[in-house]
Amino acid sequence: MVSAILTWLSSIIINIISAAGYGGVFGLMALESACIPVPSEVIMPFSGFLVWEGRFELWAVVVWGALGNLAGSIIAYWVGAWGGRRLIEKYGKYVFISSHDLTLADSWFARYGQNIVFFSRLLPVVRTFISLPAGIARMPFKKFCVYTLAGCLLWSFVLTYAGLIAGENWDFLKLYFHKFDLAIGALIILGAIWWVRRHFNQKTADPPATPKA
Repeated sequence: MVSAILTWLSSIIINIISAAGYGGVFGLMALESACIPVPSEVIMPFSGFLVWEGRFELWAVVVWGALGNLAGSIIAYWVGAWGGRRLIEKYGKYVFISSHDLTLADSWFARYGQNIVFFSRLLPVVRTFISLPAGIARMPFKKFCVYTLAGCLLWSFVLTYAGLIAGENWDFLKLYFHKFDLAIGALIILGAIWWVRRHFNQKTADPPATPKA
């Protein structure tokens, strides 16, 4: 099932890039960073293959891919900053997010935001969604953009260069990288289970409220 979906997505991506060139690379990478799971593990290696064929230039692909990621990330950041925070403040308790959790996230992004954003750009799955919590935590916008672009340039280069080296065998890379997607997805599920258990353990540990006289 997953393999069939990946094959279907790959054919769409290939058609878009073949028709739209660098603009297709930019648009698809923007979608990926705007929390829409379009796999850069297909976009950039296929573009690297087109570099191998002589239809694209390596650094043009890398830059357009990274700029697309930055554009999508900015959209997701402001969605988180404008609407996401208000929703969590109002309804967060229904998904086990307390005001204390929000304050903790603010503190983490204030202290370690550049590292969180940069290294998240190098992780499958996580890189697609990291901009939303960065916006919710109101990480300084200029710093967010700088470290997002730096991480995306590195990610775009690695994937494009891998496609260039693989040449006409570039498509085997999507299955290789998909294994990392599954591993990261499993870790996220385990983290979600831990989060829910932590919430219920805290509720159990909290002393009952003393009735007023």
